[in-house]
Amino acid sequence: MSQAADLLLECHVRIRSFLATARRIAEAKDASPGELADAAEAVRRYFTLALPLHVEDEERSILPRLRGRATEIDGALAAMVAEHQEHQRPLAELVATCATLSVTPTRHGDLSPALLATVTWLEKDFQSHLGAEEAVVIPGMRRWLSTQDDAAIVAEIRGRRGSPAMPEGLR
Repeated sequence: MSQAADLLLECHVRIRSFLATARRIAEAKDASPGELADAAEAVRRYFTLALPLHVEDEERSILPRLRGRATEIDGALAAMVAEHQEHQRPLAELVATCATLSVTPTRHGDLSPALLATVTWLEKDFQSHLGAEEAVVIPGMRRWLSTQDDAAIVAEIRGRRGSPAMPEGLR
C-alpha cells in the first residue's frame, strides 16, 4: 500500500477531469457567457496552480526515490520528464485561451477551434503519459518505496499544497 501512489492517482483523475472540462468549453454551443467564463477560469487555475505542483511531485519527490530501481522504471521516469517538457507549449496555449475566455467569453466562437485542437492534442498525449505512469511508475512506487520514502513523499506533496493560495478543490 502506497499512500503517495494513491495521491498521484488522485491527481491523474483531476488532470483528466479538467481536460474534459476544457473540451466541453471548446465544444459548447449554448452555454451562457457566465458559464463559459467560470469554466474557463477553473481550467486556467488548475493548469496554472495545481498541475505544476503535480509535475514537481513527480520530478522532485518520486523520481529521485525510484531512479535506479529497475531498467523499466528508469525508462518510464526519463520519458515522464521529457513529456513534461513537451507539455509546456500546449499547456501555455490552453491557459492563455482560457484566461481570455474567462474575461471575454464572447470570444468563444473565435477561440474554440484553436482550443479544441489544443485540448485534443493534450488529451491524446496525457492518455499516453498518464497511462505509462499508471502502468510502470505507480506499480514501481508500490513495490520499491519503503514506508519511510512513501511517508516523506506524502509530506512533500502535502507541503506543496499547504499554501493558502492553493484552493482546496485544486489540491
